[in-house]
Amino acid sequence: MRKDELDTTPRPHILVIDDEPHLCELLAYRLEHHGYRVSTELSARGGLEALEQASIDAIILDLRLEDADGIEVLSEVQKRSPDLPVIILTAHGTIETAVLAIQRGAYGFLTKPFQDYELLQKLAQAIESGRLKREVAGLRRIVGDTSSDIRLLGTSDNIAAVRERIARVAPADATVLLLGESGTGKELAARSLHALSARKARPFVAVNCGALPAELLESELFGHVRGAFTGASRDKDGLFAAARGGTLLLDEIGEAPAPVQVKLLRVLQEKRFSKVGSATEEDADVRIVAATNRDLRAEVAAGRFREDLFYRLHVVPIVMPPLRERTDDIPLLAELFLRRAAARYGLPEPYLSTDAMRVLLAHSWPGNVRELANVMEGAILLCQEERIRPQHILATLATPARPPAPLPGETPAETTEEGPPSGLANLDPEAPLPPLRAARDSFERAYLVEALRRAGGNVSAAAKLAGRNRTDFHDLLRKHGLSGADFKA
Repeated sequence: MRKDELDTTPRPHILVIDDEPHLCELLAYRLEHHGYRVSTELSARGGLEALEQASIDAIILDLRLEDADGIEVLSEVQKRSPDLPVIILTAHGTIETAVLAIQRGAYGFLTKPFQDYELLQKLAQAIESGRLKREVAGLRRIVGDTSSDIRLLGTSDNIAAVRERIARVAPADATVLLLGESGTGKELAARSLHALSARKARPFVAVNCGALPAELLESELFGHVRGAFTGASRDKDGLFAAARGGTLLLDEIGEAPAPVQVKLLRVLQEKRFSKVGSATEEDADVRIVAATNRDLRAEVAAGRFREDLFYRLHVVPIVMPPLRERTDDIPLLAELFLRRAAARYGLPEPYLSTDAMRVLLAHSWPGNVRELANVMEGAILLCQEERIRPQHILATLATPARPPAPLPGETPAETTEEGPPSGLANLDPEAPLPPLRAARDSFERAYLVEALRRAGGNVSAAAKLAGRNRTDFHDLLRKHGLSGADFKA
């Protein structure tokens, strides 16, 4: 085992905790070559001791250690250093484990064997994320001990960039404009901004500007005095008063009628407002976050939205990516929504078949994450077995589904309901490109099927053909839902 001497250089310090000495040496060599300082530990106990003795910028943690479970070590790290990014490294990666690790606060998840660029990219992002979090005094991790209702889950670059921008702008009171299609999580982003701000102990209030007529929306936002209009029998505070000291989300701001736009502009300019029917002004001590799925520049050009209000709102824009642009997150999100739905209805938790996952990856998801959550809820209610199959997904899609896209290594004719084919034909250039992880999993399963076929279902013989020890090979079979008994003559 090796350990670097502490020095005063500004290079990021990485702690590797893995019980394989050769892997530790290899990681240290690779990372030092790219300018990192590296300490390695072969046990959970040694890793936690090292954490107490040195300033660490990120941890690379093996999921399975001889003296402890990696998830338990992760939890202990979170107790001691809540903002320290941890990358889970394992040869036993599953979607289920990835979800659990990320729920417990892991920054990322890599499966052995991995490419250098994968590790270096993930590590650089993790260190930057940790740096941003340390700059935010008193703030906690976006994914961690907060309510599940305000988490922006996912490991794709697109959603990671959104989380990092939220962490950067949350401490300020600057107005934020959330842009994106319906169902992309704009309200979740707004709640995260609030939870990571100095206003987090005060109210978070949301209003849909397109759901109310102009006169009613104005009264709801600013309140009214008795006699201001027919039916105003008493004074009433509005949402600006209800959100005082906190955050007010103006959802679907692009649909706000012209009279309301005028009053909102004054609030943003002068931080003051008056109730409907009153000449008395009040302070608007709120942080305004606006959200829309419309192109506000086009609305301005068409004369439907005030240009001056647009620029007042467009201080910090955050674009929420549609689900079709973060397909790497679909397996993780689908698994999570299955778990939630199973818990909600008291049902056993099924798993997704490979072909059901193909349907999910091929779908365009016009309703985005919200649609995925609804589809998984519907699928679990329709499923009467332990496996979610394509028909359960197709029956719940609100829009026509595209044919399941063949993954790299297969052609449409080779696709079967029970699992991926074993051919290695080129991907159809007209087919949507599936995520690299899905392609890798598809090839891995096809390889296991072929090994079992050649070994006549003898797991020990198949493991020898694959050059893996029997325990690891069994773990891989469980990951892909395979059994040697299915291949015996």
